[in-house]
Amino acid sequence: MPHVLRSRVGPLHEVPALTPLAPGARSLLDAETVTVLHRAARALLGDLATMTDRLVAALREQEPAYRAAIEAHPTEVWQEVHRSLRHSVTSLLQPGETREAAHRTSRQIAVLRAERGLPLDALLHAFRLGGAMVWQGLVEEVARGNPDDMGLLIHVATDVWNFVDEHCGVVADSYRRTERRLAWQHEDRLRLLTAGLLDGSARLTDLPTAADVLGLPEDGWYAVIALAGEESSLTLPTGTRMLRHAAAGVQYVLVLLGDTDADPAAELAALAAGLDLAAGARAGIGSPVAGLAAVPHARRLADTSLRTCPRSGGAVLLDERLPDALVVSSPELAEALTERVLGPLRALDPADRDLLLATLAVWLETDGSAQRAGARLYCHRNTVLNRLRRVEQLTGRSLTRVGDMVEFSLALGASRLLG
Repeated sequence: MPHVLRSRVGPLHEVPALTPLAPGARSLLDAETVTVLHRAARALLGDLATMTDRLVAALREQEPAYRAAIEAHPTEVWQEVHRSLRHSVTSLLQPGETREAAHRTSRQIAVLRAERGLPLDALLHAFRLGGAMVWQGLVEEVARGNPDDMGLLIHVATDVWNFVDEHCGVVADSYRRTERRLAWQHEDRLRLLTAGLLDGSARLTDLPTAADVLGLPEDGWYAVIALAGEESSLTLPTGTRMLRHAAAGVQYVLVLLGDTDADPAAELAALAAGLDLAAGARAGIGSPVAGLAAVPHARRLADTSLRTCPRSGGAVLLDERLPDALVVSSPELAEALTERVLGPLRALDPADRDLLLATLAVWLETDGSAQRAGARLYCHRNTVLNRLRRVEQLTGRSLTRVGDMVEFSLALGASRLLG
């Protein structure tokens, strides 16, 4: 017996040794045993309130988690313990008739305590304390009434403790089922709140609640990463506060860059530098936005950034690809620009056309240096200049005019991004 219970009971009369029965044999003492058991159980039912007080006191003393529950809801816990003990004692009198009702009560208690956050170990300890108290009560009653019947009572000890173990199993199963349901509900709520923030369906009045549930400040600097590929293909720097959300074909990662005093550009650069992206995966990192209310805009920026990402993979910062972002933001206009600027080159042999476009692209990337462009293309600078003159002749544009160079750059970007 647990010490807290044993100390409440005086010395018991010595129990005579029992001779084991042969397998399948039935004891001649069964009827007398049942009589002794029922007499003691009925006495316990008559003093159930006192037993409930003792068990609640034991829980308060031994289980800190139950102590908090008792202090918060004393009447509720007392009634719960009383109901469980009543079923336990009644099951000694009518085991078949009361079994389902007793199970139902244990399941209800497990569900409630799981919902209230009581640890499962504390709950199982309470049931075992209750079982110990019922058994101790039976022993006390028999010892007080007729000590000579103690040997008969020992015959039902296994049944009593099997009953306790059975209900501990019922409690554990119901508790874990409730835990899974609560976890699913919590995860579903997180998913819905995150989706609402990203798609803009969350109302402004809901933002404080969303911030509290998601564990994010309502103010602060945020960015969104749009990831094409498996969620696990992106690893963020250690300590990053984030939320992940799966949408059709895209994984979104909402990242807290810092509080209102943070430098969002520096934080975003550090985030991009610390990304661990799987080979072939594509990630678009949107510009920083201030506050949860602006997260839908951050998600749209991330979508745009992802569209500028090369098909071969990699991570792209929108702030570093703004011209490309302009192109992909209006595909129809980008296609019209490409046709207007580069259309005349389409009449060429594909190999010749690709060579001219590649030369023009490298020349623009090297800031208009024929020398450096030739080094990258493994040809003489004069070869580069000759190819550029052909581009000018075919398109009717000049690479010395800033406006024409801008159009060339945008058209090349559109051709690369939109195919």
